Amino acid sequence: MNLYETLIAPFVEFEFMRRALAGVFALSLGAGPLGAFLMLRRMSLTGDAMAHAILPGAAIGFLFAGLNLYAMTAGGLAAGLLVAVGAGVVARATGMKEDASLAAFYLISLALGVLIVSLKGSNVDLLHVLFGTVLGIDDATLILIAVISTLTLLTLAVIWRPLVLECVDPTFLASVSRAGGVSHIAFLSLVVMNLVGGFHALGTLLAVGLMMLPAATGRFFARDLTSLVALATLVAFVSGTIGLLVSYHLGTPSGPSIILVAGLAYGLAVIFGPAGGLLFRILPRRHLEA
Repeated sequence: MNLYETLIAPFVEFEFMRRALAGVFALSLGAGPLGAFLMLRRMSLTGDAMAHAILPGAAIGFLFAGLNLYAMTAGGLAAGLLVAVGAGVVARATGMKEDASLAAFYLISLALGVLIVSLKGSNVDLLHVLFGTVLGIDDATLILIAVISTLTLLTLAVIWRPLVLECVDPTFLASVSRAGGVSHIAFLSLVVMNLVGGFHALGTLLAVGLMMLPAATGRFFARDLTSLVALATLVAFVSGTIGLLVSYHLGTPSGPSIILVAGLAYGLAVIFGPAGGLLFRILPRRHLEA
């Protein structure tokens, strides 16, 4: 098998592979920048919690309309935003920390979502909701993911400055502007939207993987935010492409294959990354000379 048959032929010969590649590209455009900001704001586990939080809403949509794209999308968005707001309200109205509140909400959401899907659907339906079907993306799903990615990029362009300032010095931002709270809510809404889009391709359990693993990988190579965002997006797309090829040639599930490739990239970055990787910490550094 030559290089063409291995890397290019699957996308040339099969329409479902081209759709999956376009879907991965659209997901990467939105997930890469959001993952970078989640990591810098020390909200990495928030993304995981929100990914689980959309499950009961999507499950309720499934209960009433089956595997209907719009019903499950609307349910997932509603549930994700409800959990985000609810966890924040509980954290502010009680003595509980926001991370503990989110953990409680997402555990309840995960159990409730699995229960709802199990009441009506089969094990196949449950696997579809939890792990997605990248190779089964249709036109409507592809358009939805593309719209979410476009809205994400446009919104980030508007709220970029307050987001960056909040990462660097939230106290200063609060003293000079009220944009911090608005940008935070807009940012969380974008995270929920992208997780819902990723849910249709990768499922609820893996959607956050394409958001966080490439960002964590890029952090070992980039020393500024712009480079980090670009690298996270690139790693997400390359991981998705290689994962699709692995899935095609080896017959493995596409979603887990994509996330495992991203995980492999992260493991290599931990060892060889020049910005804090193990190898560069072990090797002696040259001292500045006069």
